[in-house]
Amino acid sequence: MTIDLRSDTVTRPTPEMLKYMFNAKVGDDVFKEDPTVNELEAKAAAIFGKEAGLYCPSGTMTNQIAIKVHTQPGDELLCDVTAHVYNYEGGGIAFTSGVQPKLINGDRGRFTALQVKESLHPDADWLPHTKLVVVENTSNKGGGSYYKLQNVKDIAEVCHANKINLHMDGARIFNALTETGEGPLDYGKICDSISICLSKGLGAPVGSVLLGSKDFIYKSRRIRKLLGGGMRQAGYLAAAGIYALDNHIKRLKEDHKRARHLGNLLATKSYIEEVLPVDTNVVIFKLNNQMQAEKFIETLAKENIMVSQMGTQLVRMVTHLDFTDEMLEVTEKVLKKI
Repeated sequence: MTIDLRSDTVTRPTPEMLKYMFNAKVGDDVFKEDPTVNELEAKAAAIFGKEAGLYCPSGTMTNQIAIKVHTQPGDELLCDVTAHVYNYEGGGIAFTSGVQPKLINGDRGRFTALQVKESLHPDADWLPHTKLVVVENTSNKGGGSYYKLQNVKDIAEVCHANKINLHMDGARIFNALTETGEGPLDYGKICDSISICLSKGLGAPVGSVLLGSKDFIYKSRRIRKLLGGGMRQAGYLAAAGIYALDNHIKRLKEDHKRARHLGNLLATKSYIEEVLPVDTNVVIFKLNNQMQAEKFIETLAKENIMVSQMGTQLVRMVTHLDFTDEMLEVTEKVLKKI
């Protein structure tokens, strides 16, 4: 048995999801003629109360399209120092949009409205124009931490008062909503655009959906095409997204429960310096000098358990659809032996 805790992107479609995919009706999505893609886009948009959606191959593409549409070269965007759009999207902010990021030192990936306000420039020829704020919910490098709705509302008020757009990288937004009990419609009201990922905790094999106004999505479709994201009979993949939205949101609580179990166990081990609070399905912990990260990862690999390194002495485990209670028991036994 191989236990893969490197990411929640490693999930495979369930038999029921595969059956749903095989029965999908398809057409050419570049011509807007794939009925299943159209259904997915409309469904995701309705969940968040946005006017339209755009199905893309990845969350990196949806985020970078949003940045491109919201900004002009030479503009500035604000994001957390740990943000996925800044750290893990291949330098796309610079490459695709020619935009300068200004980093905010938040709390485990989350910053405040006051920090946004303090980061704004006065109007001067020699200063960049801040045109976009990006919030990540949940925060990957923050260990699955999430915003509360009021925090995002406060940030949105600062943004809109200063004619700045607000984009939410909601790659794991449903993990956050599962914990807060808040509604997606509330976030749709305050964010100018939202990216939701279907291939992480929701278990679809491919894809993210970008949400916004009709005009925003109209512009985004062209950028998607320029980036090579115009797909043809993509309905087979989109069907997996529809199935995931209908069937895999409520079960996210199971992933969170298993993640907390791992976090509590790790906190008792002598080789652990710190375990970040486990809020959702991401467990990030720091090893002390007794155990080098490379050795720890190698030790687990010999037991067919895969994890990922997130920095100096930092290790990440992510629970997901394919990580079962049986796998949790095996992992627990191995960790106790180390």
